[in-house]
Amino acid sequence: MKKIFYLFFILIISDSCVSVQVSDNTITKNSIENKKPKNIILLIGDGMGLSEISASQFYNDHPSNFERFYEIGLCKTSSFSDLITDSAASATAIACGVKTYNGAIGVNKDSLSVNTIVEILSIKGLSTGVISTSSITHATPASFYAHVKQRSMYEDIAADLVVSDIDFFAGGGLKFFEKRKDKKDLIKQLKINGFDVFIESLPESFSEKKQAILLANNAMKTMKEGRGDFLPRATRLALDKLSKNENGFFLMVEGSQIDWGGHDNDSEYLISELIDFDNTIGVALDFAEKNGETLVIVTGDHETGGFTLGPDHGDYNKIRPVFSIGGHSATMVPVFAKGPGANLFGGVYENTSIYKKIMSFFSE
Repeated sequence: MKKIFYLFFILIISDSCVSVQVSDNTITKNSIENKKPKNIILLIGDGMGLSEISASQFYNDHPSNFERFYEIGLCKTSSFSDLITDSAASATAIACGVKTYNGAIGVNKDSLSVNTIVEILSIKGLSTGVISTSSITHATPASFYAHVKQRSMYEDIAADLVVSDIDFFAGGGLKFFEKRKDKKDLIKQLKINGFDVFIESLPESFSEKKQAILLANNAMKTMKEGRGDFLPRATRLALDKLSKNENGFFLMVEGSQIDWGGHDNDSEYLISELIDFDNTIGVALDFAEKNGETLVIVTGDHETGGFTLGPDHGDYNKIRPVFSIGGHSATMVPVFAKGPGANLFGGVYENTSIYKKIMSFFSE
């Protein structure tokens, strides 16, 4: 009888220990989620929907970094002018918190300038940066620092970047700074405005000055053309630099050419860019986990190509990437979040809410 009693007692204690352990894990996770972040890393996969993300599981040689998130939401992407957005309107919605017309950069539906996350957080003393595998004057990065009526105004966008509060930028677009129709030398102006400028290669370490990195005349090379690890390396360099600011930082990183692979209906192009973006997410998450004060958010601005992973001629054990269109689609895109404040990013909401959720951490 005593043996039975002791066995029963041990089982009760064991269950209690398990319950305590689960409770502790829950408390730890919730305490992290409910804190306010000091730093924000926002990664945007241009043209990246759920099927594109799924490709990172099936075609990656390593476990997908998307699987490291525990908060996931869905984002509606329609613009003010169109049910199907373009990158300019969607990036402006995320960067400025307003719905606007397709083609607009940092302006509202009436073409009036609206403040961007970068401008607001710079005033609050945070360091800021933007990185892109397209031209740095392309629609998505431009929407975080520029204000023009049409996304094609690349020279005007470059002029806005030179006088912006950005502390670090990396991408292509050199020709919009030094081979301009107005003959202005914006490379010289960047140096006057306190930038170290790099146009031949990505530096190995950050400098005390602001950094401008322009490694292609227009867009960066594709992964298939040999771009290599530019995006994860540039992200790591930016994090090393921006994290020196005790007030915190905001960094936007764009995987631009996922979208271009979708437009071309080129699955090899799309998937290679997606895996490069996945690797870059890993860099951000590794930094955030060590830092403890950084929120990582990953989303797409819209989906491109009507991309899906179907069976290969009816073979359910073999996947064949398939496209249904050559342009953008209206499908919702996932939002992933991890770190302090991640709990705000579950649910279904408009893309403007990403801006509002981020800015809620920095309200007085």
